Amino acid sequence: MAAATKVIPLAVRVQAIPRKANCSARAHLTPDEVIAVLKAARGRSIRDWAMVLLAYRHGLRASEVCDLKLTDADVKIGSLNVRRLKGSLNQVQPLYQHRGRPLLDEIRALRDWRRERKADGSDYLFTSQKGGRLDRTQFFRIYRACAEAAGLPLEKRHPHVLKHSLASHLVAGNVNLALLKQALGHRSISSTMVYVGTTDAQAAEAVQAALMGLF
Repeated sequence: MAAATKVIPLAVRVQAIPRKANCSARAHLTPDEVIAVLKAARGRSIRDWAMVLLAYRHGLRASEVCDLKLTDADVKIGSLNVRRLKGSLNQVQPLYQHRGRPLLDEIRALRDWRRERKADGSDYLFTSQKGGRLDRTQFFRIYRACAEAAGLPLEKRHPHVLKHSLASHLVAGNVNLALLKQALGHRSISSTMVYVGTTDAQAAEAVQAALMGLF
């Protein structure tokens, strides 16, 4: 008679890290949550604040933030050279001040960081404490810490929600679809359409408003 197989239960439970798959449902931050995350980032360091702010304001992926060079951010003329990945557009986008909300002031964030940044021979804009370029996993950990400090739920603790948040806020602000596509750096309009959801009632109201303006 064969001996019974002894089943040994797993003793260690691995805590799941929020995966990018959670972002497939297009989780995004509310405006208040954006401010809360930026406040938490500012509390950690000027570098973290500048990184999170640029990621949100320009819809950047983690790798795109880490790939920024010192020469990409020109605070004198107010421009940011963005080299997007995954077939998206490379762009030069403006940097904006925001006197009403200092946490949203890109010029101030970058100026403060440039003054604090140590000259370590690296040509990357954002460097680690030990010097040299940050990688995407480091940025992930930074954002996750900021999101946790801001009290965000697990599905909002992946940095890709910053890009989703920008798209959602522009849609809520009735930004033209072509302008939305350009702001997100999409090469194809189909990539932009995944962020756009409308109801029949919203479409009817838009049509009525347009026609009332014409006739």
